[in-house]
This record gives sequence, structure tokens and C-alpha cells, in this order.
Amino acid sequence: MEALVVRRLGDPTLAPGGEASPFAAVSGDHPVPEISSPTAVRVRVAATSLNFATFLQVQGKYQERPPLPFVPGSDYSGVVDAVGPGVRGLRPGDRVCSFTGLGSFADFIVAEEKQLFLVPDGCDLVTAGALPVAFGTSHLALVHRAQLKAGQVLLVLGAAGGVGVSAVQIGKVCGAVVIAVARGAEKSEYLKSIGADHVVDSSKDNVVESAKSFLKARGLKGVDVLYDPVGGKLTQDSLKLLSWGAHILVIGFASGDVPVIRANIALVKNWTVHGLYWGSYLIHRPRVLIDSLNELLSWLSKGLIKVQISHCYRLVEAHLAFSALRDRKAVGKVMIVMGPSAVSRL
Repeated sequence: MEALVVRRLGDPTLAPGGEASPFAAVSGDHPVPEISSPTAVRVRVAATSLNFATFLQVQGKYQERPPLPFVPGSDYSGVVDAVGPGVRGLRPGDRVCSFTGLGSFADFIVAEEKQLFLVPDGCDLVTAGALPVAFGTSHLALVHRAQLKAGQVLLVLGAAGGVGVSAVQIGKVCGAVVIAVARGAEKSEYLKSIGADHVVDSSKDNVVESAKSFLKARGLKGVDVLYDPVGGKLTQDSLKLLSWGAHILVIGFASGDVPVIRANIALVKNWTVHGLYWGSYLIHRPRVLIDSLNELLSWLSKGLIKVQISHCYRLVEAHLAFSALRDRKAVGKVMIVMGPSAVSRL
């Protein structure tokens, strides 16, 4: 089978097989994984998603560093290829989606039955493969941790990225007033189209002044929930907008700069700071994560949320996918699509 193998840590935007590339050349001779337990399922991968964590993982900058060589991976979708003798709820041909720490950048992957979710009728597999990590992160953050309520104000930084787009949509499902921050006219227009109540184009507008003007016009006191996958100066500025008792959701640091949230100010303002490492829920609170994804799949089937696919690439074009992620070209998710139907969308 074909697989993208990381042979050394390095820049994932370099074409596979090159002398400086972290990836070995993509070939069809990687071994097909065997079903490893009675309750295991082998899935023929249809699509797998790029997340910023994957970008960091290939560079060796993520908090978890697997031994070399390894096949990277995150959320994915596909069709059940074979099942172990103890599998009861799935059969070959079923359409499923899931997530993994490693291994989905390949034609086949093996997972336990309990880790797989049936894809609802009417939902295509590329869309399903983009759902778990981005939407799962935002759902757990906003619904489970911050307990976002109707009428509250949600400020989403980096709102045009994978997790940002999901946070805007989930915020609207919860009935929140959503302020979205992104760079560029195209991204701003897209965020308006998915329901953001106010969009700040940070390439030309002052985030604090623009948001304050909107809040004043609406008769709102401030931001109740800050959703932050960016970090850096944008976070520091956004703290000026927070209400007493606000929730701060620390999602990531796409800017490369970890912000400082002063404890004395958090005390006076009664702020709650939530760190959100979505993948660790599988270890510490698996039921919460499973229930969250099932609710998201239900929302997807009802049309309450929509997964925006920005770019699709073939496995041999993985370096181009990573480049799109690095250069912030994406409005929504960047995907690797397996098989002959894969296309590039720029």
C-alpha cells in the first residue's frame, strides 16, 4: 500500500524523496497493517486531515514525539475493509470516520471498533474525514468546558482556520453572538456567510477598537468566551475585551508565541483559563469525547454545521498540503484524499 513515511524530522513542505525532505518517496510497497485483535477493524482510508499539530509533529516540535520512522496521521474517514472475529457493530463496506495519533497518511489503517464512528447518510467521506479533530476540539472547548450559552459573546481568533471555522459554527448553534477575527477580505466574507455576527479583518482593522464598537452598538458589556488558537500579541490585545467572569480557551499557538495571562488580573476579573488538549480526552475522559463526536455527527446530518474543505491533495502532494497550511492559504480544512479520485484545489 502507499504511505507517507517520516524518515527524519524536518520541513514538511519539502517534496517526498528529496535529500532534505523528512519524507521517504511515496511508493506502493509499504506493508498493509494486519488486524491486531479480535475487536480490531481495518479501514481503507478515503481522506485524512491536516492539522497544525501534524505540521509540528513532522518537525519534532509537538508535545508527543514518536520514534522514527513513522506514518503521521490525525482524523480520517474511509470504508471498512475487514473486521476481527469479535467485531459486532461494523461490517465490510460500512463508511466510518475516526482519529489517530499516527498512521492515517496511508491506504489502510487498523483501529479498535469502539474508536470508529459511522458516517451519516448524505455525508461524503472527505467531509467526514475533516470533522473529528477540528470540530471535536471546538465542541469540547465551547460546550463542555466553557459551557457557552445563548446570548453570550464569543470571540474567535484565527477564525478562518480549521478549528476557527468550527468554533464560529458551533458558537452559532449554541445561540452565541460571535465576533470572528481573520486576515483578508476573502476570509472575512466567508466568515460572514457562515453566520459570524461581526468580522474583524486584522490585516486592516484594529481588533480591539473594531470589537468595542460592535459591542457598544449592540449594547453588550464585553466578551464572555475567548477562543484562542493563535496566541501572541493578538491574545494580549483580546484580553482587553473580556468581561468579568469570562472564560479563556487556550487551543494553540499558531503565531509561534505563547502569551502570558497574568494571574493577578485573572483573579480580579474572575476569569477562568481552560487548557484544551483534545486528544488527551481519549485517555482521561473517553466517554465525554465519544458523546461529543456523536453529537457533532448528528448536527452534521441535520445540517446544523457544515465542514468547509479548502484544499485537497494526493498523498504524493503532501508537501503542497503542508505549504497551504503554513502559508495560511486555507479557509477551512486541508485534506489528503487517497486513490485515483484525489484532486488539488488551489
